[in-house]
Amino acid sequence: MAENKGDKEMNIVRLADRDIRGDYNIERALREIKGISFSLAHAIVIVLEKKYNIDKNTQIGSLNEEKINLLDTIIRNPIEYGIPAFLVNRRKDRETGKDMHLISNDVDFYKRQDINFMISTGTWKGFRHQYGQKVRGQRTRSTGRTGPAVGVTKAKEEAKPQQQQQAKGKEEKK
Repeated sequence: MAENKGDKEMNIVRLADRDIRGDYNIERALREIKGISFSLAHAIVIVLEKKYNIDKNTQIGSLNEEKINLLDTIIRNPIEYGIPAFLVNRRKDRETGKDMHLISNDVDFYKRQDINFMISTGTWKGFRHQYGQKVRGQRTRSTGRTGPAVGVTKAKEEAKPQQQQQAKGKEEKK
């Protein structure tokens, strides 16, 4: 369902602490927000269509302030609006035990807090994080290397020290 033609269309919309272009449709605009995936954006659009009769193809800039505020509250508390818990990005929080959805800077903050917790408790993942190693079981023999050179040295360069040692050994015998 299209919005009223008399409403003023906005070029930039402020939604969940992010500036979003007004010519995006709602689902595309939601994906611009850090912490919202394709599937969660799609679920939010379905809720908007069924409960609030807002078409998914509506441009975000054509929504009025009331509907933008509604969209913002759905983004911040998706479970309260009937979105399944498996779509949120922080399930069963360690401190509160509740399912939460994090957006924008909260995602980075909680990620850093979780890593610091693993390091302080001395878990294996914390140890790997602390020393900058791969955490999830990836190979480390050939990838993730740091340092000046990676690869095999040339045979000539390896032979030079051996030849010098042999020459010294012959001189000592004489």
